[in-house]
Amino acid sequence: MTGKRTRLAVLASGRGSNFRAVAEHCTRDDYPVEIAVLVTDNPQAGAIETAREFGIEYRTVQPGKKRGRLAPGEEERIVEILDEFGVDLVFLAGFMRILKSALLDRFPNRILNIHPSLLPSFKGLEAPRQALEYGVKIAGCSVHFVDKSVDGGAIILQAAVPVEDDDDFDSLAHRILDEEHRIAAEAIKIVALGQFRVDGRRVLTGQ
Repeated sequence: MTGKRTRLAVLASGRGSNFRAVAEHCTRDDYPVEIAVLVTDNPQAGAIETAREFGIEYRTVQPGKKRGRLAPGEEERIVEILDEFGVDLVFLAGFMRILKSALLDRFPNRILNIHPSLLPSFKGLEAPRQALEYGVKIAGCSVHFVDKSVDGGAIILQAAVPVEDDDDFDSLAHRILDEEHRIAAEAIKIVALGQFRVDGRRVLTGQ
């Protein structure tokens, strides 16, 4: 495609299968986004191998001693990295740290997260297991803007997945992940092209 592509940073802590899915979309001529940099808090993350495979620069930051937190000053370091790479938009692909003011203030309505549930149900860890234990018949995934809450930002896209009678955590999580791969790239494209409007809690797409 012609014209400037939106420069995306991906933050990931693990294998980064959603990172790979988005990276594959970014190889298409008609996709309006390019991945500028991967940032990880885990020097052993599988996402690093994906970055190398796709020729994407990566940087590491220090995790905090407290679960779910970055070390002091590391969120500010991420902001510096993103500024260095001219980043326009940020996608959290299994980044297991809660963000605070530095990134949120720098990228308002430009940080997206993907979560394996139909929010606002089943926030937090192991959402497919929560869904199974609760006994719901429909599970799914959500892409939402990140705010200071946990999995509580305005929802951009969702996809539903039926819960089968013989499902266990692995089978349900796998089917949800297939949908995550699809809607992650779609939501990033919507935001990159500005095809949305935030109206209170609602994100109106196609605007």
